[in-house]
Amino acid sequence: MEEKILDILEEVCEDSDVRDDLDMDLFEEDLLDSLAFAELLVAIEDQLGVVIAPSEVTRDDMNTANKIIQMVQSKAN
Repeated sequence: MEEKILDILEEVCEDSDVRDDLDMDLFEEDLLDSLAFAELLVAIEDQLGVVIAPSEVTRDDMNTANKIIQMVQSKAN
C-alpha cells in the first residue's frame, strides 16, 4: 500500500522528489496546495477505497509522505 500511496503522491505533486524524503513538508516545498490536497484525497478514495474527509484532518496531519501513509493505513484497517 505504501508504494501505491507514493505513486498517487508523485502524480498529484507532479514531482518524484516526494519519494526522496518521506518527512519533507510537502506544503512548505510547494509540492501540495489546497487544490492538490483535495485531489490527493479523491485519488486515495478512488484508487484505494479509503475515505478521508477534509473536515477530519488538518494540513499538519498530512503534510509529509510518512504522515499520509500512516493516515491511509490507519483508515484502511
